[in-house]
Amino acid sequence: MKFDAAFGVGLEIGLGKRLGLYLVALHLPLFGCAILLLPAQPLWFVLAEAGLLASLALGWRLVRRALEPLGYTRRFHDLLQDQQYANRLAAPGTHELDDLVGVFNTMLAALHRERLAIGEQQGFLDRLLEATPGAVLVFDFDGAISLLNASATALLGLERPLGQPLRHWLEGGGAWTATLDARARERSRQLVAQLDALPLGDSRLLTDLEGRRYRAQRGQFFDRGFARHFLMVEELTAELEDSERATYARLIRVLAHEVNNTVAATRSVLDSLLNYRNQLAASDADDFATAILAVKRRNVSLGEFIDRFTTVVKMPPPVLRPAALREVMDDILWLNRDACASRGIQLGWAQCDAVPPLALDVQLIEQALLNIVKNAVEAIDAAHAAHGTSGGAIRLELADEGRRVRLSVVDSGGLLEATPVRQLFTPFFSTKKGGQGIGLMFVREVLSRHGCTWSLAAGGAGETRFDIWFPVS
Repeated sequence: MKFDAAFGVGLEIGLGKRLGLYLVALHLPLFGCAILLLPAQPLWFVLAEAGLLASLALGWRLVRRALEPLGYTRRFHDLLQDQQYANRLAAPGTHELDDLVGVFNTMLAALHRERLAIGEQQGFLDRLLEATPGAVLVFDFDGAISLLNASATALLGLERPLGQPLRHWLEGGGAWTATLDARARERSRQLVAQLDALPLGDSRLLTDLEGRRYRAQRGQFFDRGFARHFLMVEELTAELEDSERATYARLIRVLAHEVNNTVAATRSVLDSLLNYRNQLAASDADDFATAILAVKRRNVSLGEFIDRFTTVVKMPPPVLRPAALREVMDDILWLNRDACASRGIQLGWAQCDAVPPLALDVQLIEQALLNIVKNAVEAIDAAHAAHGTSGGAIRLELADEGRRVRLSVVDSGGLLEATPVRQLFTPFFSTKKGGQGIGLMFVREVLSRHGCTWSLAAGGAGETRFDIWFPVS
């Protein structure tokens, strides 16, 4: 572009020189003819020379006036080249050039207004993308990342992503931010692989290693005649859990209502039937009473089964008070000490940092943590039964991570390698034979009401990790 400007300047100067030479070449013969008048008619010679000089000066003036629009065109070109749309060309004061300069100034004003509008739209778009809670990634014509917002940066944790395609991280060439640990990098890599494989125009529900669920959509728009892809990723974990919780609550309330009404009526009828025991023969009376009592026990078990579900649905709001999490876990260790010792399971602290008191409902948290340790013991028992082994270990970790406190329960049962993480906290789903899926549902409710985040997954080396992060107030 700078070459074009220099070319315009050179064109104006070169054309002026050529026209000047043309005028001189045209007048030189006339000057020669006028010299022939000098000996005979000196006066006419002087008049002829004066007229030729005037003609030459007038011709040069007309040439300069004719070339003046090129000068304004050059200055207009320079303003466009430097994108100085707010500047204006000065009016020369002649009718012909005033119209031309007016056209140039009108074009500059239109470009200036358009540039301001585009700048405002771009600034608005940038602020909108940064404020958008969902992750947005925009790709260039070659499929490399050209734009991503803060949510996408926080979700994927990619290091220097601009100018690189997503497969760059799948092939081992890309790096992750230093704040991500090994598990977080693996979670990000798995999510990047799912996003990279998402077809154009498709919308899917994705799940990461920690069981969080996302809705991802790949679309396209056209820029300068070429298609550019973009990805939008929205986390649905809380929304889906609330929807599931409400659905299960309604289902459990209906079941509890119907079952409790049936059990109460049946219990009353069974109590009445026992009054007929004395009217039967002695040999039949005992069998009759045994059958009635067996049905009554089954009714009680059915009522307790429903009560376990209603406990989750009717859980009261937590009453938060400062409490020492280590003391709560020490009580749980003491309660499970004999049961673990009889099974050859080592139970104890592997790491125990000094952490500040946390806002807890001790009763709810204690019940949830008891469920987690109980599940760990049962997982080790199941592993023993499946592989014919003995022994095992359950270790606890309490770590101060600054703004959060992490409590981890790690067991050697290793029963989650083939289990989808997203199913673990689903009611009625259990990895245990005869399990009802109530324990982890209760744990999820308690942790959610305390503002905790958690992760339950295979930890490698045949272990299972349940990590809980408590916010520090």
